[in-house]
Amino acid sequence: MITVHNTIGASIDKVWDCWILPEHIKNWNIAIEDWYTQDVENDLKVGGKFKYKMAKKDGSLSFDFEGEYTKVENLSLIEYKLVDNRIGRVSFEKEESEVKITETFEPTKQDSESMQKEWCQTVIDNFKKYVEELKAH
Repeated sequence: MITVHNTIGASIDKVWDCWILPEHIKNWNIAIEDWYTQDVENDLKVGGKFKYKMAKKDGSLSFDFEGEYTKVENLSLIEYKLVDNRIGRVSFEKEESEVKITETFEPTKQDSESMQKEWCQTVIDNFKKYVEELKAH
């Protein structure tokens, strides 16, 4: 399993909304500079599906990152299973005026674990920056 985390200086409500709402996800879900999240579908409930369409900015490649939610605890935990049966979880821990977010997931076999950890950490870091910049405005 791979684990990444960060601490976000915002309320639990703001952090949760930014993590689950498609209009926010499109703005922070980026692991590599020349890619972006083109489209997001998110039905956050047990048995609900999610699908993020990832695309290269030059239009040369795209793929769907998709799965199904297996456990949802409002403002604290999201567990999921991807279409390739790998599992993951994201926990949200309120700490005074901050929220610690931790994501743990099964790596793919085709990419190195260190690369996957770096990609996911970049996404979590982008999330922190996005939420904290939103809060500042």
